[in-house]
Amino acid sequence: MREAITELLVDLPTTSNTTDLLLRTHDADPGRALYALQSAGQWRDVSAAEFLRQVGSVAKGLMALGVRPGDAVAVMSKTRYEWTLADVAIWFAGAVTVPVYETSSAHQVAWILEDARPAVVFVEDQGKAEIVLDAAGRSSRTDTTTVVHLSGSAPAGAAALTLAALVEAGVGVSDAALEAARSSRGLADAASIVYTSGTTGRPKGCVITHGNFALFAVNTLEFLPEFLKQEDARTLMFLPLAHVLARAVQVVCFTGGIKLAHSGSAAQLLQDLTTFRPTFLLAVPRIFEKIHATAGRRAADAGKGRLFAAAERTAVAYSRAVDARGRGGRGPSPVLRAAHALFDRSVYPRLRGVFGGEVTYTVSGASPLSEHLVHFFRGAGILVQEGYGLTESTAPCTVNTVPLTRVGSVGIPMPGTSVRLDDDGEVQVKGAAVFAGYYRNDEATAAAFTGDGYFRTGDLGSLDEDGFLTITGRKKDLLVTAGGKNVAPGPLEEKLREHPLVGQAVVVGEGRPFIGALISLDREALGPWAAAHGKPGLTADDAARDDDVLAELQTAVDAANATVSQAEEIRRFTVLDVEFTVESGHLTPTLKLKRAAVVADHGDALAELYGAARR
Repeated sequence: MREAITELLVDLPTTSNTTDLLLRTHDADPGRALYALQSAGQWRDVSAAEFLRQVGSVAKGLMALGVRPGDAVAVMSKTRYEWTLADVAIWFAGAVTVPVYETSSAHQVAWILEDARPAVVFVEDQGKAEIVLDAAGRSSRTDTTTVVHLSGSAPAGAAALTLAALVEAGVGVSDAALEAARSSRGLADAASIVYTSGTTGRPKGCVITHGNFALFAVNTLEFLPEFLKQEDARTLMFLPLAHVLARAVQVVCFTGGIKLAHSGSAAQLLQDLTTFRPTFLLAVPRIFEKIHATAGRRAADAGKGRLFAAAERTAVAYSRAVDARGRGGRGPSPVLRAAHALFDRSVYPRLRGVFGGEVTYTVSGASPLSEHLVHFFRGAGILVQEGYGLTESTAPCTVNTVPLTRVGSVGIPMPGTSVRLDDDGEVQVKGAAVFAGYYRNDEATAAAFTGDGYFRTGDLGSLDEDGFLTITGRKKDLLVTAGGKNVAPGPLEEKLREHPLVGQAVVVGEGRPFIGALISLDREALGPWAAAHGKPGLTADDAARDDDVLAELQTAVDAANATVSQAEEIRRFTVLDVEFTVESGHLTPTLKLKRAAVVADHGDALAELYGAARR
């Protein structure tokens, strides 16, 4: 059984918790800007001292409502400064944060309210409040759920407060009482109950401890100093704060004194990147895929498609040559260096400008990013440090560091983490950031761990001789064709999504005679493509049956097939005239495919793909 281990770099007292890290940053420099708030297009800094005052006031308000150490408090909102404020205030009150995705339905919220039983729920606005109150009515709970509005809008309902009213309620709570609640938690105590995104089945609550967050934060700062310890390090958070990775990075930021701003709107994101100008970013693969596709489309629209294609080939070749040099090879040739330098003056700066112009490092997680795109962005001057983790591991349990990177892998174990492979290739993880277990679900917890304490991830992978982990698929996603061939759909889907016209792709074939694919079109790319090919006004419905579109998509299928054996090739595909979105129920809030939902909702297309009429 192959295993890779990275020793813990920094330890913490067992009696400490995440709030101690914020206090340490404050005490070192109360005037240090920890956050940035946007108002009328301008960013205003929030100092450590100001943030701490606000946190204390909100925490006192929670205590005045009867929240006690160990109680659950939920937050349902898009990513915004007040989300962070509420989260840290909950910890100061000694309570446990229960994040709820803002896209959750009343049915999903009802289960979380039933299972976690929060007495107080922070919501973004009246719309979210109505979902929470509807959900509360569906549950078997008889107690009252108090709703606190983060947006400042006037709430409706007897059990609803504004954030200002909550603060006012806490005026009578003493500093001594607040400190007693804050310091009552230790590393082993629960800091959050994070519900899995539920790609299949009912979400389970993962108990994330103060030790999971705190040890990850202090060790990550030492493990990735190149961009986390820059003098003016700052980042823009646009991933949902309901996702545990986003919140783990949030703790890293206030521990390291890194300025953090929030962007909760997809429409506003590009402008926020331009005005805030982060130095590093946390993103998911779909962001990189969209930026790459948009850049190529804009270049083509401007008559510079060939120039962009040449710049892309050069960036990938240059990055691959850098990789080769790191393994004893020759590195970039003089001709390649000259071409790269030319494009670094003419093309790559525009790409970097999309990220704000000052980003040099990005971290990609949540799902795999194609090797081609990692090389493309790195060659263009934006290093993508791909990592791997799950809700149950709090944050990445492996990551590519700046000095130790192997494109195509998800890196080496994080400090305090051991990664090994079972006999069937399943990745198993043990370490400081691995969760304590599933909330009120001992049976699921027992099934998730081995006898010696390793968490069974359900992912398949390989470990090389230097401890770099490569994820090859997911056990539950592995397709077994009628001929008995095992096929991992993930790599094929990643390759398909590289094509500008492909929005999402689901590779199918379980129990079938061959591998097929369901493809949805990228509607943003379809219009410009259709106009360039003499088909202006082509609708998504018509495009799904258009011979030229199908021929174009066949090139994407051919490129994907070139990466696998003949038995694993996609032999037929069907184009769907729908989009896979979070709202449609086909993507998680972090844009991962809900494979089972896609297959269940498109049974007719699947039957057509395999030539059988559905009865």
